[in-house]
Amino acid sequence: MTVIESKATINKPAHEVYKFLADLNNHQQLMPENIYNWSSTEDEARFTIQNMAKLALKVSSRSKDKEIVAVPSEEAPFALELKWSINETDGKTEVLYAISAELNMMMKMLASAPLQKLADHETSALKKVLEG
Repeated sequence: MTVIESKATINKPAHEVYKFLADLNNHQQLMPENIYNWSSTEDEARFTIQNMAKLALKVSSRSKDKEIVAVPSEEAPFALELKWSINETDGKTEVLYAISAELNMMMKMLASAPLQKLADHETSALKKVLEG
């Protein structure tokens, strides 16, 4: 299993960060330009990654103010789990975004850098959106 992680510290309480992340409709604001055909509900999101794949994700678990986990709701190019972990310290919130993917050697070489770029983009966009 390949795990790609990105962290951010946000000057907001954990419940505000969780409330934003718990609704997949908000995640469109975190996506880079190469994501299109976005459609979502609170629990599911569908989109296309330019030159890569179409993905349909659903929230598989929520732990209030602590964690949100999403997994594919349809067949994906590889096994995948997206996890947002939320931890409040001194009025600030540490967010850890982890993408866990079952990648063979070839896919790992091709997908690791774009997935890291995506994770970093999403955490920095989250900070920007919430700190406004």
